[in-house]
Amino acid sequence: MTTGMTTTGRATRAWGAAALCSLALAGCSAVGGADGDRASGPKPESTAADRASSARQQPSAKPAPDPAALKDARLNVSSGQTVGVGMPISLTFARPVPVAERAAVERRLKVETSPGVTGSWSWVKDRNLLEGQRVDYRPREPWKPGTEVTVRAGSGTARTFEVGRSLVATVDVRTHTMRVVKDGRTREVKVTAGAPGMDTWNGTMVVLDKQSRVLMDSRTVGYGKAYKDYYNYAVHLTTSGTYLHENPNANATAGESNVTHGCIGLATDGTARRFYEEVIPGDIVRVVGSKETVAAGNGYGGWNVGWKQWRAGSALN
Repeated sequence: MTTGMTTTGRATRAWGAAALCSLALAGCSAVGGADGDRASGPKPESTAADRASSARQQPSAKPAPDPAALKDARLNVSSGQTVGVGMPISLTFARPVPVAERAAVERRLKVETSPGVTGSWSWVKDRNLLEGQRVDYRPREPWKPGTEVTVRAGSGTARTFEVGRSLVATVDVRTHTMRVVKDGRTREVKVTAGAPGMDTWNGTMVVLDKQSRVLMDSRTVGYGKAYKDYYNYAVHLTTSGTYLHENPNANATAGESNVTHGCIGLATDGTARRFYEEVIPGDIVRVVGSKETVAAGNGYGGWNVGWKQWRAGSALN
């Protein structure tokens, strides 16, 4: 008959295994403080009542305060708004945020989307603001129609908006045409763009807003007294003053030549009105065949920045 281990032997073996396990988990901390005491053996498992009592004794952790820069920050989107597929999330600050504080600000900025996207914040030099007064978020590629987005800026600001149907208009200044692709359907529109020396910005722009009637004054954009008049169906593209709008000169020149001071002109036969009525903030207007590319901070020009460079503009990268 084989003799089994005694009760005392089993207890000794079990304690030794537990002690080795405890030392292995403790690693270098197995030796105590200045007295060099060894770590104690395993402690009895706490009961639910013990854990509840301990939780009551522990003070609840207070959330970290928001960075001061977020107090007067302004978001460019509002809750319930429907935007185009190119709309970035743009946050502007009352004062420049020092470089050393930008990471802390970004950590309090949260973007949640359904479906999920790959995106990044990037600090942008706004044309009309100082360095450090604006940070934008955009996905790697334009939003998918139907995406729901919630953005939180600190503990006090939260906005939820939706991406609507897709509309991308591509203006070719060489052929004086605009190809409008809306939810997969395409039509071509005749346009007139900036005359030589007053060229329309090249690259991707995003609709900022629109107005049915706008007073345009050439003195505000450095063209002296060349013009000062009201123009209808004005779609705003850049903070430097680029619009896509109705222009009586387009009645004769659209599709033939470029005669404007940098804007994109549409005829008065209903062409301008139709485009005006279908666009929403966030829609994309892309210009090809021109010269200088619009800057990231001249309106929403961030789509002209490559993804690697865009991510490098984040204080967390």
